[in-house]
Amino acid sequence: MRYSKLYAPTLKESPADSDIKSYELLIRGGFIRKISSGVYSYLPLGWKVIRKIENIVREEMERIGSQEIMLPIIHPAELWQMTGRWDDYGPELMKLKDRHNREFTLGPTHEEIVTFLMKNELRSYKQFPVNVFQVATKFRDEIRPRFGVLRAREFIMKDAYTFHTDYNSLHETYKEFYGAYDNICKRLGVKYAIVEADTGAIGGSFSHEFHVLAQNGEGKIYFCENCGYAASDEKAKSSEDFQGVEEETLKEIQMVDTGDCKTIEEVSNFLNVPKTKLIKSILLKSNKEWIMALIRGDKELNISKIRSFFQDQTIDLAQPEDVLKAFKVNVGYIGPINVPNDVKIIADFSVSSMKNGVIGAMQEKKHYINANPYRDFRIDEVCDIRYVEEGEKCPTENCEGKLKMARGIEVGQIFELGDKYSIKMKAYFTDENGEQKPYIMGCYGWGVSRTLGAIVEQLNDEDGIIWPKSIAPFEVAVLPLIKNDESIKDFSEKVYDFLIKKGVDVLLDDREVSAGIKFKDIDLIGVPLKILIGKSFKDGKVELKLRNSKETFFVNFSNFENLYEEVINYLAKYEQDLKIKF
Repeated sequence: MRYSKLYAPTLKESPADSDIKSYELLIRGGFIRKISSGVYSYLPLGWKVIRKIENIVREEMERIGSQEIMLPIIHPAELWQMTGRWDDYGPELMKLKDRHNREFTLGPTHEEIVTFLMKNELRSYKQFPVNVFQVATKFRDEIRPRFGVLRAREFIMKDAYTFHTDYNSLHETYKEFYGAYDNICKRLGVKYAIVEADTGAIGGSFSHEFHVLAQNGEGKIYFCENCGYAASDEKAKSSEDFQGVEEETLKEIQMVDTGDCKTIEEVSNFLNVPKTKLIKSILLKSNKEWIMALIRGDKELNISKIRSFFQDQTIDLAQPEDVLKAFKVNVGYIGPINVPNDVKIIADFSVSSMKNGVIGAMQEKKHYINANPYRDFRIDEVCDIRYVEEGEKCPTENCEGKLKMARGIEVGQIFELGDKYSIKMKAYFTDENGEQKPYIMGCYGWGVSRTLGAIVEQLNDEDGIIWPKSIAPFEVAVLPLIKNDESIKDFSEKVYDFLIKKGVDVLLDDREVSAGIKFKDIDLIGVPLKILIGKSFKDGKVELKLRNSKETFFVNFSNFENLYEEVINYLAKYEQDLKIKF
């Protein structure tokens, strides 16, 4: 490609709405343009990178025998109603009606559609297993789209689905996808982590996430260097033993005036007690019921664990106005004493053994001191419902390691769905004994457009993007640096033509602009290797400069084959250096 023909409108200034480095650089580099909140157009450079990511994903899918299909983005409501997700999925599900007043949704995921497709095709055990995937646009009506393509409403995703007659077959295929996703990460050329994950709205019993590590990653990963345990913050298990922490004698419960103090910080300071003596009472609401979660004042509630415990993705924090209407008290004074019996109370392990704690009194400007679980208030369930913290003991049995925290950006997740969808949608097959049994399913997602942003978030510097060679929009940029020098111009054309014939993805910067502008644009868009043809040309040499290095290498160009070999060698060095530096 000649730069004079390339549509890549680079910008000097950062966009006014920039909230993360990857978004800033993708806009400035001419890769994407924002259409509306969470919706983007991909310009030629961006689409070229997307296609290279897709090619890697496709090749790894086909390597394990997955076959590509294409499913519709618009889904009839009745399919989602069959699984219960029409109501359970929440407001991220974009709902609409056609001219006949029939309800549809824009697909955020395709479990219902693919199960409906297969239930009419797979009837005998002899037809299993089946493994299919698609690369398609999806839509989720995010409440706060942010971070550019990392949390967009419209996005490109690869999703695969497998169908089995038993769990042994599912487990084997799950391992194959695990290996394929591991290979994708390796081929992308990024540093990554594989962690145990919460199944979320997709459901199922077992899941792993694949994260691109990045300092500004929105997700937290907890891992143990001693045993290899790793999990997302939503899934990471608490191993802290709170039993016997407090040996003090039980005291008589007492209601006290706490004025306008509502927060843990305010109440702690007002009563002059540590946060560890306070109990947060957090009201949550689902489509079915009210839930009160109790957690120690210095810990943070993990709603994902509560959703997983109740198997209900509609559970969310109750709005203050809803709490006031239902319980006649502001959220700052909510507590578990005298709560209606139809409100389920679930307590974290950090609460169940507390003694003489402080809780809201269900009255304005009042709290109880010396409140004790079971004596003064009921607890219906006790389980791990908090976020773990760095430095805690590893939850792996017999491991003495401590958890460390890193930040990452989730780009892929795999699930063992089991029969969740097949039973609800009546997708059955006839086994070898003539009995009807539900499909056993797996689901495997990879965020293609999300990968674009995640890699930029990991690999960048003050000059722009540093693309891995495998997905760079161009591998090499040829830069003639002296204007109006016909010999340099002619030689640059020959180098460009020769490398193209060798299969190298080359950009020739043939623009009539200064060398400085060429350097800035090529570095901004992240081309791994520059071939600089300038002052050293008269000495029979060209300069090679890697995007991730300040060093310049001089190469004799008398033999184009030798030049090609040097290009390949330096690109290999580039890839190796990326793995070490980042």
